[in-house]
Amino acid sequence: MGSAARVEAPGPQTTSRPLRAWQQQALTQYEEDFPKDFLVTATPGAGKTTFALTLAQRLLARREVARVVVVCPTDHLRLQWADAADRMGIVLDPGLTNAVGPVRAGTQGYVTTYAQVAGKPMLHAARATAVKSLIVLDEVHHAGDGLSWGEAVEEAFSFAARRLCLTGTPFRTKADERIPFVRYEEDTFLGDDGAGGVGLASKADYTYGYKEALADAVVRPVVFAAYTGTSRWRNSAGEVVAASLSEAGTRSVEMQAWRTALDPKGQWVPHVIAAMDDRITHLRETGVPDAAGLVLASDQDDARAYAKIVRRVTGKAPELILSDDPKASKKIERFATGSARIAVCVRMVSEGVDIPRAAVLAWMTSYRTPLFFAQAVGRVVRARNPQESATVFLPAVRPLLTLAASLEEQRNHVMPPPKTAQDDDLAALDLDVPPREEREGALPQWEALEADARFAHVLHGGTAHTGEGTPAAMTPLGAEEEEFLGIPGLLTPAQTAELLAKRDEELRLRIAHARHSDDEDDDGHLVEELPEVESGGSWRDAAELRREINRLVSRVSAKTSTPHAVVHTQLRQTVPGPPSASASVDVLRARRERLRTML
Repeated sequence: MGSAARVEAPGPQTTSRPLRAWQQQALTQYEEDFPKDFLVTATPGAGKTTFALTLAQRLLARREVARVVVVCPTDHLRLQWADAADRMGIVLDPGLTNAVGPVRAGTQGYVTTYAQVAGKPMLHAARATAVKSLIVLDEVHHAGDGLSWGEAVEEAFSFAARRLCLTGTPFRTKADERIPFVRYEEDTFLGDDGAGGVGLASKADYTYGYKEALADAVVRPVVFAAYTGTSRWRNSAGEVVAASLSEAGTRSVEMQAWRTALDPKGQWVPHVIAAMDDRITHLRETGVPDAAGLVLASDQDDARAYAKIVRRVTGKAPELILSDDPKASKKIERFATGSARIAVCVRMVSEGVDIPRAAVLAWMTSYRTPLFFAQAVGRVVRARNPQESATVFLPAVRPLLTLAASLEEQRNHVMPPPKTAQDDDLAALDLDVPPREEREGALPQWEALEADARFAHVLHGGTAHTGEGTPAAMTPLGAEEEEFLGIPGLLTPAQTAELLAKRDEELRLRIAHARHSDDEDDDGHLVEELPEVESGGSWRDAAELRREINRLVSRVSAKTSTPHAVVHTQLRQTVPGPPSASASVDVLRARRERLRTML
């Protein structure tokens, strides 16, 4: 195998592709130190791939190495790396399997995955030591996804000539789960019980953060639009609980309210999808003709359900990208280069995947770790021109607002928007919530009932701008200023929030129309219409509530063998008021709640 592996293609020719300032600085630092291991932390969208391949190109040209091996998280990224390398004159084989021994002649190396390395670490060790090799560990934190992966990476590449580790954001780990080839320093943290502890944080040799990338116009500025709403669910004791996403109180209640909001049967998801679609339409009409959005789901079942909602709300089928779909890579490529408006996915496009036209993200997942948040938001921040901005629609829950506030702090340091006299008077959010994910499944009889949605605020510097009323010091918005979510920095946070709040009512009517006009699902089955639950109430609210009360009366009648008329009479006695035909929305809501307790 050794002689066969030494048949190498001529070194690649240097391309004239200009480097960004940070890439050149990192290359200069590498060449001055010429270390065996080098960790680069660069914000998603900054150009880590270009940096790594430029370094590989130089090392190959100087014969410092004769082979490049790239290890990445997914099969799709193998193709993406191989294509990028090909454009720079480096031939990397993305299809080399563990069943093939030597690296194919005519290539300068190959691209593999962490899972493949874990499958046969000694095979990869033989390939990495047959000739002097540069090992590129893309999103190196994946080597900590399981002890077996980390051990395999260490076994495979401990004796390689050079190793370059890449990540999109700093990461933490436990003391007994060190990722190979990464330097650490002690890091204090706050545990779930409120007690402090000491862990380990990665120590990069070169760091290029979101703040620096924004100042260099390498990434887009991000606007975080938070949506609240009332969630109702039945707990394991059979009790019906209702709570607001943004005012849930305890952490446990907040998690259940969040989980209920993400349930496809409620109204939170279609409302936010409509807001997302509205933003895409605006971008396409104002200079970004290929603008697209990503819906990030927690699991494949939710993703499929969300895809149906996208089709119902927007009138167009989205690209559905699932990890177990053999066509997933082709679908990502088709979406990246096509004209489809929205893609619904689980984790397939959460990190590494390059879709520059994606400028809107709907966060419809329960994931909430800082690393995943940064990687996912990174999918919509890649800048193409100075006029573009990104928008992230997210639940107004404290764990996500904590993460968004961290990114906002970096943005505000670079480009603070105009201040109004009222900015200092707005209350700051309480964001003191530990970031660890709560494990679900502890409530085996838990059941989501319904959830509604309404615009809560635009987050700016940890302050919530609700858009309610027009501050005295703020100039009324003119026709030219009413550019929906204008370029951050041109509109104040309060003005941006005011525009979103105005559109929120329009979206509510749009969702109601979509629900009324779409009586069947994709399988031809009737779709039960769910009522909107709002403070106050319109005629649509009352009509929906009356229909639901009639359905609930039928269920109570069947359960108790009581005539419908008797159930209606008992209901009016328990919740006094006029007949349903003339009752107020508040009375109808109270009667609905009473009926639910009878089931």
